[in-house]
Amino acid sequence: MADSRETAHAFVVGSPIRHSRSPIIHGHWLKHLGIDGSYTAIDVPEGQFVGFIEELKRGRQFRGGNVTIPHKEHAYRLADQPDDLAHELGAANTLWLEEGLLKATNTDGFGFTANLDERSPGWDKATRAVILGAGGASRAIIQAVRNRGIAEIHVVNRTLSRAKELADRFGDRIHAHPMEALDEVTQGASLFINTTSLGMDGETAMDIDFRGLARDAVVTDIVYVPLETPILAQARAQGLKTVDGLGMLLHQAAPGFEKWFYQRPAVDEELRDLVIRDMERHG
Repeated sequence: MADSRETAHAFVVGSPIRHSRSPIIHGHWLKHLGIDGSYTAIDVPEGQFVGFIEELKRGRQFRGGNVTIPHKEHAYRLADQPDDLAHELGAANTLWLEEGLLKATNTDGFGFTANLDERSPGWDKATRAVILGAGGASRAIIQAVRNRGIAEIHVVNRTLSRAKELADRFGDRIHAHPMEALDEVTQGASLFINTTSLGMDGETAMDIDFRGLARDAVVTDIVYVPLETPILAQARAQGLKTVDGLGMLLHQAAPGFEKWFYQRPAVDEELRDLVIRDMERHG
């Protein structure tokens, strides 16, 4: 391990990257913990990502960093030592240098479950979960919910073949359905998760009848702009408990920060309020 007293540098890389709120999160932690370090957003087009990783492995500037769209799958393939989570997902969002190797993991699932643990303790007592969407964002969610022991996980997607691919990847507890089956599979479910971009940035979302869910069900959305998405607003109007997606963003950042700066940061209301204020200013 490097000397924790030396100036440490980390990054978030993607393209486009200008709207990333990761620098706000990590900058807050660096300041709050009094750490001499930096966290920088870097726009790297797809054609330049291999070169970026090669330079990173030389260890001359950064201890590691975060990876976002469109580089997560490339980051997994280029890492020297991905962990089991990254292997199963085929994608990594967190990189760090250790013992001369570039190591990789994926903290999206951790961020998702930590947010629910904080905002709705006991959510994992659910026996049936419904996940809307089978895109890239749903992989880590399915993995995390399965790993917490949920017995039945139903993935509903417009393109059935995409949902079936995820069922094949994550095991026999995962069941694939077309969108037409949504009302049927929500019957008695205690957890409903939107992993699609429906409702993001003011876009309209489909109407969903949540009356079939269990009375104590939780409805959550990984979209966090707006903070209350149309799907969450519908669920709340129907008397259900809701959890917004902002906490997933905050919690997924903490493990990486600890890898690069050797202190575990706190996800608290001060940080949440800081990011919400930025969202209100910039949308």
